[in-house]
Amino acid sequence: MQQRTLGTRTVGAIGLGGMPMSIEGRPDESRSIATIHAALDAGVTLVDTADAYHRDAGEVGHNEELIARALRTYPGAADDVLVATKGGHLRPGDGSWTLNGRPEYLKEAAKASARRLGVEAIGLYQFHRPDPDVPYADSIGALRDLLDEGVIVMAGISNATVAQIDEANEVLGGRLVSVQNQFSPAFRSSLVELEHCAALGVAFLPWSPLGGIRRAGAVGEHHTAVQTVADAHGVSPQQIALAWELSLAPVVIPIPGASRPTSITDSVQATELVLNADERAALSSDG
Repeated sequence: MQQRTLGTRTVGAIGLGGMPMSIEGRPDESRSIATIHAALDAGVTLVDTADAYHRDAGEVGHNEELIARALRTYPGAADDVLVATKGGHLRPGDGSWTLNGRPEYLKEAAKASARRLGVEAIGLYQFHRPDPDVPYADSIGALRDLLDEGVIVMAGISNATVAQIDEANEVLGGRLVSVQNQFSPAFRSSLVELEHCAALGVAFLPWSPLGGIRRAGAVGEHHTAVQTVADAHGVSPQQIALAWELSLAPVVIPIPGASRPTSITDSVQATELVLNADERAALSSDG
């Protein structure tokens, strides 16, 4: 698999998004662990999660704990796997999402995530979503303190604007390593943030890179160019969508969600695809 740089780490060009394995419609645990193991077998070394990736009110951190179990039971070497988690976005258990960007909360949430993951320091911790009731610099200040205290190794942000990217990087003293925003053939408004990250040399991690759980299976139906290029290469449209995103900048690391081994195994093959200039142009205009 192609490699990408994420802060101080080298990771595979495709990551695994753990969210579908813990929210509504999730598979049983054995299939989820098999999916994570299949990702590692395929060379995936970045696994994305969050303390809010759970379904019910009493299971905060469900996905973090699931990933920790999968890594512990993996028969191969997993020392090079970077687990990225997030805090500041909560699910009360009624299907809604709430926000808490208070510094004191983020610090405790990060420590709780570290315990669930079974690590002394979280490899990459990201502020999940800006809280309008808390100054952004205050929330990012909590990440700065976590870095300085050694609770986390690297810091990132999610769902951020260009201005917030610059503000976060300033508060962190130039130590911002990642931005995780929604981006896919169906959702391109984060292209400006992607390009800004490329200029800064900050990793850009598209979440829902295939359009989300409901659209991922039909990305070729929604985007004619994706299907046309997929047919020409004899591969799935999902591979083409991911290959297009990878072609946009060397800082892009898509993190497709998966709940079946076959899904992530197919996605990883996107790193071997080479798109020509005409194909990239057609895909870029098929919004």
